[in-house]
Formats: sequence, C-alpha cells, structure tokens
Amino acid sequence: MILCFTGWVIALLKLLHVERHFFPPKSIYLVEHFLSTSSYVRNRYSYLRNQFQYEINCSSIYEQDPQEIGKSLEIRRKDIIDLDDEDITAMTNDCDMYRKLRKYHLKPVSPEEESFPIAYSFVVHKDAVMVERLIHSLYSHQNVYCIHYDQKAAKSFKSAMNNLAKCFPNIFIASKLEMVNYAHISRLQADLNCLSDLMDSAVPWKYVINLCGQDFPLRSNFQLVAELKKLGGGNMLETVKPSSSKRERFTYHHELMKVPYEYMQMPVKTNVSKNPPPHNIEVFVGSAYFVLSRAFVQYTLSSSLAKDFFDWSRDTYSPDEHFWATLVRVPGVPGELSRSAQDITDLQSKTRLVKWNYLEDHLYPPCTGTHLRSVCIYGAAELRWLMNYGHWFANKFDSKVDPVLVKCLAEKLSEQQKEWVYLSSDKHFLRISPANASL
Repeated sequence: MILCFTGWVIALLKLLHVERHFFPPKSIYLVEHFLSTSSYVRNRYSYLRNQFQYEINCSSIYEQDPQEIGKSLEIRRKDIIDLDDEDITAMTNDCDMYRKLRKYHLKPVSPEEESFPIAYSFVVHKDAVMVERLIHSLYSHQNVYCIHYDQKAAKSFKSAMNNLAKCFPNIFIASKLEMVNYAHISRLQADLNCLSDLMDSAVPWKYVINLCGQDFPLRSNFQLVAELKKLGGGNMLETVKPSSSKRERFTYHHELMKVPYEYMQMPVKTNVSKNPPPHNIEVFVGSAYFVLSRAFVQYTLSSSLAKDFFDWSRDTYSPDEHFWATLVRVPGVPGELSRSAQDITDLQSKTRLVKWNYLEDHLYPPCTGTHLRSVCIYGAAELRWLMNYGHWFANKFDSKVDPVLVKCLAEKLSEQQKEWVYLSSDKHFLRISPANASL
C-alpha cells in the first residue's frame, strides 16, 4: 500500500513538473550556435535558434577585460553542447558546402608560405569537432596533412575523419592504422606510419609537426614559416638526460597488460632487466611531440640504426618520449644536437606548451580552466598568456571546458594571418613607398 502511494505521489509530482521548481535544468550553451540549429548537421537543436546567445568580444578577452572574462565564466556554468562526430560527418557529406561554410576559400597565403610547405601528422582518437577545428586553424593549400586515427576509435569518429579527408586533396588518412595503446610502441608506430606516407607525398614539405586532437596552434601559418626558416635545417624538440625514475622506463622489460582504469591496456614494468641499447646509443628523454626537418625524417625511415633502436624500444614504457629525443643526439644525423650539449626542456623547446599543476605559480600562472591528470585544460583568461609565451602550439584544449578560449584563439590567429600576409604583400609596400609617402 505504501509503495503504491509513493508511486502515485512521484507520478503526480512529475505531472505537475515540480522538479523544475526545485531542480531547474541548466540552460544550454551551443558552441556552434548557427550550425547546431541548422540543417547542415543533424538538426537536434533547431528549437533553440532564437535563444539568447552571448556575444563574445575576443579582443576584450585578450585584453583580460573583467566583464568579458565574466561572460566566459557564466558560459562555463551552462550545459555546453558542441557538435558531435555524427554532426561532423553530416557537415562534410557535401564537400563544396562544407568548405564554403568554414570559409576555406578566404584563407590568405603569401608567396613565402607557398614556397615553404609544412607537413602535419595527427594521431587522434576522439572528439571529431576538435580535430576539425585544429585542421581548419592550420590549413593552407600548399601544406599536407596526415590523419592517423586509432583502430579502436568509435565508428562515428572514423566516419567523420574519412569524410573530412575526402574534402581536400592535401589531407589523407594514414595508409596503415594501428590499435594504439597508452604509453605503448603503437603510439610511436602511428606517427611513423604518417611520416612514411608524408615522405611519399608529392608535396615537397620542409618540416613536419606532429599533434594530437587536444592541441591548438598559437601561431599563424605565416609566423610558423618564419620561425621554421630560423631553424636552418635543425630540429626542435625536448631532449634531456633522464632522471633515475625515467631511466627505469627503458632499463626494464615492460609487458602490455590489462589495467583496471581508463586505458584498458598499457605497458607494465617487470623485474627483467633489458640489454643496453644498440650501437652504443645514449638514451635521452623528452616529449612525443616534435618539429623535424625532412632530411631528419628521411634518415629515421632509412637508417638501420634508427630501426634497431625502434626494435629495442618495443618493450619499453612510452618509447615515443625517448625515441626522438635520443635520435636527434646521434652523431652525424641531419640537424644533429651534440650529446654534450645542454638539456633542452619543454619550456625551451617551442613545440608544445603544457601547463602542469605542480609547476603553477612557479614557472607560469595558475590554470583558469580545469585539470586532467595534472595537466591544465586552459580557460579563456589564459588567451593573452598563451599567445605571448613564445611557444608555437599548446595542449590541452576542450570546447566543453571553455568554448570561448578555442573560439577566440582561432579568431586571433585568423586576424594575425591576414595581417601578416597583407604586410608582406606588394600592395602594402606600394602604399608606403617613398613616392607615395611624399604625396
């Protein structure tokens, strides 16, 4: 009897929508308001077409205007909804329409960029919209882009990546795809698969940069070309002497095992010691992320030393964090960095800016977003700091944590690209030539 009465009361409360008064639903914020309410995607939110949408002034966010930063904090308290994988698939079904929607035809490019193509290797596994935004922010028609997606990725994600790639002649899916496991040799193999395909590409790229789906550029393509030219054939990546704890990653045999948390499988250390590395190689450690010259990549793919070192690294922990850092120190490699040269830390190498929570307030200001495994997912209040710190790329970004930052960073980079291309053009020099200046 009591159960029946309780059930009747609950049903009555639901009928009267009492929960709306006591537990009002969070209001929705659409990251891509126009697209999410349009017929270009799956059109689940057309009823929100006329809903109030915050107008964000990215210049004010950059200037750290309290009112504008306050808006971004209000947005973060809402239920943030971004395009999902199926939306990206739908949006890219019609390539002509997609390219017009994203205004690819309006991307300016200078003669300097035309003669200095860049290659990219993306190793990704989720959040198609973040990958789409990353590629859009980096896209220039003379460059070339390889996408490696994890064989374990969701079908919807793979479909979105395949659709995106078919819309451009200079974007392709890696010819060989790996089942990527965390801290395993498969992660390194994924990049090598893309590097091999990029070497076979008809595009005569000068440098290659590898990124993941939660990275974002901090420099426009024009600026990247100018910075890469300064390397003069050298490479840029973190490479330091290993600490005792890091040394255990490659001095003991590791077995790929199932683990009771999110990675499912990862290399686990055993008590079995490994033989020393081949060819008397001295091991350095660093990051999985790099900026490498074409000559260095050619060496890596053709050298027996590099192949032997790769094979030796198969049973190590996170070999991508010592493979590149070590190879650039091998005597005689293109762009060689001497073994006796000073350590190059992640803050000295401009490849990728990561903010660790245990270094905040010491090396950099506190994270204004949130943290995932000790790494900051940036917030809008860090826009100015990110763009001025000096690095070329940063990690981590997530539109569901702070959509304003991703939007404003893309907008500021687009503005910078237009400005630099204009300043380098003949039209600009004609305007400021002495003949015109004297008029």
